[in-house]
Amino acid sequence: MWRSLAPIGRNAASGGYRRYAWTEADADCRLWFRMQAEARRLDVETDRNGNQWAWLGDPTAGDAVVTGSHLDSVPDGGAFDGPLGVVSAFAALDELRARGVSFKRPLAIVNFGDEEGARFGLACVGSRLTAGRLTKEQAYELRDADGITLPQAMEAAGYDPAAIGADPERLARIGAFVELHVEQGRALDLSGDAVGIASSIWPHGRWRYDFAGEANHAGTTRLVDRRDPMLTYAETVLAARREAELAGAVATFGKIAVEPNGVNAIPSLVRGWLDARAADQGSLDKVVAGVETAAREYAERHGIDLAVVQESYTPIVDFSHALRDELSRILGTSGKVPVLGTGAGHDAGILSESIPTAMLFVRNPTGVSHSPAESAAEDDCVAGVLALADVLEELACH
Repeated sequence: MWRSLAPIGRNAASGGYRRYAWTEADADCRLWFRMQAEARRLDVETDRNGNQWAWLGDPTAGDAVVTGSHLDSVPDGGAFDGPLGVVSAFAALDELRARGVSFKRPLAIVNFGDEEGARFGLACVGSRLTAGRLTKEQAYELRDADGITLPQAMEAAGYDPAAIGADPERLARIGAFVELHVEQGRALDLSGDAVGIASSIWPHGRWRYDFAGEANHAGTTRLVDRRDPMLTYAETVLAARREAELAGAVATFGKIAVEPNGVNAIPSLVRGWLDARAADQGSLDKVVAGVETAAREYAERHGIDLAVVQESYTPIVDFSHALRDELSRILGTSGKVPVLGTGAGHDAGILSESIPTAMLFVRNPTGVSHSPAESAAEDDCVAGVLALADVLEELACH
């Protein structure tokens, strides 16, 4: 499975993946998912929001156990973020069949669409729509860097954008969702454990900063006469680092757009996106407020107009304590399984308000993620599959 998936959407120059929503690479990933499901005699369907479901048993019976993750990527992302959860789900089903178990509840493997938000700038679009946390009207406003709207992209890929929206009937059929994911940090590496259980997802959000100045000639405009938004942006980037350090949080300006973007032109507009995350709401609020306050002070000093827009926000997610404790019980027969929080968002977090959700993490020896250097050892991946199989057996077969 891993070898058959690995070439899809891989960029030869960077070695990373560019599997963006509703592109050719996305279509190839969807075909791969369908082929894996059909090879296992599972019934495959694509819901109104573009999420793929592979069912064992009657989808309408209720109280289903669902596992899976996503197959899309960030720009030049790694091989494991998302795909490990999908591959492991199919492998766990293979393991359960090899054990000869009988299923008492329906089981489904899911591939959520557009989890990373790499194309349209909003993460977890497929699960947000399903859970009613993104309205149809809001989704229709999403555009990529080329100005193509989400509905246009879906239609070009052969899907009906008119059908998107909340899907409470589908969620009502699900009794539990367990997502396996490579850890995007080094907690398990430092503790020496192959597998861990998620406790919560840090509150996090994305804010767009628009710094508007005055375009001018880079060679003839005196420094004192300039209204250069790049200076204000640069000072704001440094302020974000300082505020994050003070609060024990993380804050990143990782995306930027410049107009007119000429090497010999002072910019008229610099647009930067802030990603901020913290272990608790108070710390996050402090960071976000501190960054904006500093940015406005710098902007006023340099004669720059500033607009700040919150593009997305997810409050702290505490996974179902009952389901989390159940996973600890199931996996704790050979020793205590570490429980850890994460600063990364996931579909499981989006769905947690609607259905009981839990997550398993597989050790990442370097902690590197969203990069071609992302990795996990084969033995640890196998340990993750066996842990997921044990969980699914207990939840769906007993």
